[in-house]
Amino acid sequence: MVSEALQKRVDGEVEVNLQKQGDQHSCQSVNGRCGKSGSDRNGVRSCPDDNCQEDNTDVGSYRDVPSSVEIDLQPDTLRKARQQREITFQDMCKNWDILGDGDEDDDDDSDWEPLQKLREIVKWFCTNCTMANLDVAVHCDSCGEHKESAILKHGFFAPSFAQDSNLLETELETKRTDKAMVLQVSTSNSSTAIGFDERMLLHSEVEMKSHPHPERPDRLRAIAASLATAGIFPGRCYPIPAREITKEELEKVHSLENIQAVEVTSNVISCYFTPDTYANKHSAQAARLAAGLCADLASEIISGRAKNGFALVRPPGHHAGVKQAMGFCLHNNAAVSALAAQAAGAKKVLIVDWDVHHGNGTQEIFEQNKSVLYISLHRHELGRFYPGTGAADEVGTMGAEGYCVNVPWSQSGVGDNDYIFAFKQVVLPIASAFAPDLTIISAGFDAARGDPLGMCDVTPAGYAQMTQLLNTVSGGKLLVILEGGYNLRSISSSATAVIKVLLGESPGCDLDDSFPSSAGMKTVLDVLAIQKNFWPVLESNFSKLQSESEIFATERRKPCKQRRRAVVAPISWRWGRKRLLYHLLKGQIRVRSKEC
Repeated sequence: MVSEALQKRVDGEVEVNLQKQGDQHSCQSVNGRCGKSGSDRNGVRSCPDDNCQEDNTDVGSYRDVPSSVEIDLQPDTLRKARQQREITFQDMCKNWDILGDGDEDDDDDSDWEPLQKLREIVKWFCTNCTMANLDVAVHCDSCGEHKESAILKHGFFAPSFAQDSNLLETELETKRTDKAMVLQVSTSNSSTAIGFDERMLLHSEVEMKSHPHPERPDRLRAIAASLATAGIFPGRCYPIPAREITKEELEKVHSLENIQAVEVTSNVISCYFTPDTYANKHSAQAARLAAGLCADLASEIISGRAKNGFALVRPPGHHAGVKQAMGFCLHNNAAVSALAAQAAGAKKVLIVDWDVHHGNGTQEIFEQNKSVLYISLHRHELGRFYPGTGAADEVGTMGAEGYCVNVPWSQSGVGDNDYIFAFKQVVLPIASAFAPDLTIISAGFDAARGDPLGMCDVTPAGYAQMTQLLNTVSGGKLLVILEGGYNLRSISSSATAVIKVLLGESPGCDLDDSFPSSAGMKTVLDVLAIQKNFWPVLESNFSKLQSESEIFATERRKPCKQRRRAVVAPISWRWGRKRLLYHLLKGQIRVRSKEC
């Protein structure tokens, strides 16, 4: 009975479909369902489909065709009828109530969409390094940071693994109390100034992309949290009041067009100078604050009101050139500071840039200036690493040759030994001969171990050691300006180590016996070969290293005793008449030959 009722209902639907087929045919156009035909037709009528609410204006049907044209719908009608009768499973689903289960809800599998399933894969971005991780992961696959990291609250003192928050607070409070009892240093007699303003945190990327921008406000938050947890700032350092740099001061460094291009961003929600250099409506003010703080810190140090200082600022600046903002940088903070120091009485200024990227903007600004010496240590790789400038033969122009010194590393993975070696062989001899009144460090920490962009291996102890070496230059008048660095744990621990040296603490790890890698040795030799033509003090270092490198190369070229080639016996010998020979050869394989 059920099958008979179902069959009658199916036949009835087929008849209705045959009657409506002509009407449905007119509702299909070349542009899709209920679309308008491109031909010029007359008449207006509604679509017979109950689900379609559009009026088909000027849509012609087969009724509009002249009677002289014969239309045969029978073959198509019969074909559609056969198709309708064959879809028995679909009919059964549509008429499930006839089979007696009408009270149950149909299984709805409309949510089974492969694309929707892909969209449901949830990712989280690591607070420390911004790398993406699957939601099921608890620790970052790249840096090991915990998903619920407390690094923005406690800085690098927060453990990278999960820990009870109350216990962590107790331990950190104990550390702060112990430090305060031992040091007993107050802000009133501090000689280290810090430049910081929270308004610089408003500079951020507005447009949401598939990956967070590495130059983000959390960089300053992590460093500030580390200094606060260590009792350094506030505590052992004193702040200077923030002010915005003036247009007249900026015009000494940048072109008017460049200054106006940055200022106009105050009137937009979001814009980009280059694909990686963003700005929002707060960016211009943040850049003015950063430059103003750096300029005032330089003046404080030259005037003697501060012995040294650290500029905790962003956006960074060393890529910003005369005419263009680029590389995350809007105004060149180091260049503004150098000129502010000269306006305050300094005659000669040394800028040492240890950011992993070459400071092309700073070099461009001072490459014709003999009163500002620019030394940069950076990854270069024959121009393949951003920004592509900074080869060893870029030495300055227009009578200022020798006042641009570039130490271009040829590969990634450069660590403490290579940097300290280059400092002792190149940086310090030239700096001593130059005898600056102020030393400015463009302190990018993206050469630090764990940085996702730099991919190098400098440790906080390495940065502290380099700071200590530069502290002997210019009578200790030292200004450190934050540039790059995109791993929060690396940047905060390195900045803290540097500030501790500014406060008079020992760097701790002694790297005097450091020996460079072969690639590092070659880079330093190439730089010495070029710069000794402008700085005679380098001649002795070059001759000594050249002879040592020749001896080292000779030692490497000595023929070593080659290993005896092992003979592998066929496995079939093991059970045959040659089994003794097999075991003999097997024993010979186990004998380890002497290494070269």
